[in-house]
Amino acid sequence: MVNISIADMPYHFGIKLNAHPTKKQKDIIFRNSNASRFVYNKLIGIDQEMFDIKKVDLLQSSHHKDYYKLVKYLMNHYNINEYNAKYMIHNKWVSKKTINKAKAKNYDKYNKFQSTGIPMLDEHYIQLKERKKSGKTLGGQYRWLYHKDIDSTGVSQAFQANKKAWNMFNKVHNAGTPKFHKKSYEDNYQTAVQYSAKVKKSDYPNMVNGTIKFIDKHHIKLPKLGVVYITHMREFIWQNRESIRMGTVTIHKDNTCVYTVSIQLGSEKPFVKIPEKTGAVVGIDLNTDNFYSDSNGNVIPNPRYYKRSLVRLKKQQRILSRRILRAKKENRSIRESKNVQKQRIKVAMISKRVYNQRNSFLDKASKTLIENQDLVVAEELRTKNMLKNHALAQAISDVGWRLMLQKLAYKSELYGKTFVTINPNNTTQTCNDCGYVCGSDDRHDKLTLINREWTCPNCNTHHIRDINAAKNILSKGLEELAK
Repeated sequence: MVNISIADMPYHFGIKLNAHPTKKQKDIIFRNSNASRFVYNKLIGIDQEMFDIKKVDLLQSSHHKDYYKLVKYLMNHYNINEYNAKYMIHNKWVSKKTINKAKAKNYDKYNKFQSTGIPMLDEHYIQLKERKKSGKTLGGQYRWLYHKDIDSTGVSQAFQANKKAWNMFNKVHNAGTPKFHKKSYEDNYQTAVQYSAKVKKSDYPNMVNGTIKFIDKHHIKLPKLGVVYITHMREFIWQNRESIRMGTVTIHKDNTCVYTVSIQLGSEKPFVKIPEKTGAVVGIDLNTDNFYSDSNGNVIPNPRYYKRSLVRLKKQQRILSRRILRAKKENRSIRESKNVQKQRIKVAMISKRVYNQRNSFLDKASKTLIENQDLVVAEELRTKNMLKNHALAQAISDVGWRLMLQKLAYKSELYGKTFVTINPNNTTQTCNDCGYVCGSDDRHDKLTLINREWTCPNCNTHHIRDINAAKNILSKGLEELAK
């Protein structure tokens, strides 16, 4: 079997196992989490300072490289000459959004030095760049990073996380620069499995012969932690342990003090049985009245897990607020107050239960769709914009549309099926039979959320709103695939 890296493997999978560490192992996890966060934040601090020096006002600094990018962008996108483009810039007729778009086109990486034209700032930038280069020797400045319980691989993964965060910023360039990791009730750090040269030459790297390896179905050996007891190992993963390779491993403690081990897996064989093609296609319309309606007339009800737990959650939150106020009046630390922490865990447990219920429901719904259909078409929903509607924000958050679309996307790849999303424009307002659009003339007003059924004034077809929308979504998806 050819030895290749996990990134080059054709099939990938992820598993999350419940871990039950000892008191000593919990202390080591806490120490490694702090070390990982410390290194990441140190690098972010240097990067933020370097980025701030490079930020030059394009409307005032015509010598800067990005100024010419903006001129070129205006000329290409607004079909104007160079003189008019510069005139727009110097008169401040260019919005910040347009400037960011121009910078995003082939935008240089943040760590490439560009002169600001200010000698003092340029000199400081070079000093910061040198500090960044010597960042891998942070242990020389902070000797506690060499503690016997600190996982060196975990520290190096913090460097990788910093690099990936800035690469993503350069690629997307609209979500803000990477932020510091705050201290919270959660602890987590990432490490990676390593294989010796002997293993790579003599045997195929797998789940039982690296620096991180499974002793048996219920025990895993981790760097510095030793052997940790685990549960909920999937049977098909364990049976194929000698042909599956491990990548990064994340040890996590959530705010309810539950520990998990998440493992990235790679293999040259599929992780699931690929079902036979049936030729079935379906369009789904996600909504708040019911979870989704499909083009075949099936309606899946909305379970509304958060709404069902809201009364209990509010009651426990009121108790928590009273205990926090009492602790503050008595000048006691919130973190060291046992009654506060007990109540905080109760509140967190309710929220976690809602999350687990919703996640389990979405897993089953997405798996059923993908296994039984060769093509699934859904509308591309921008939930971030929809949450601005305060009347519907709670219902939209509770239903979990974005998570459903993510699950459909990765499961379609896993099972060898096709999943596409389309622009939802007019899918609700259009008659699937004749193409009439509500609100296009005086015969029918635009449909609102109250209108669950309607009759087309053009062809007199009676429609159930959501099923009609699902049929339009499927038609649009088939048109896009046919192009």
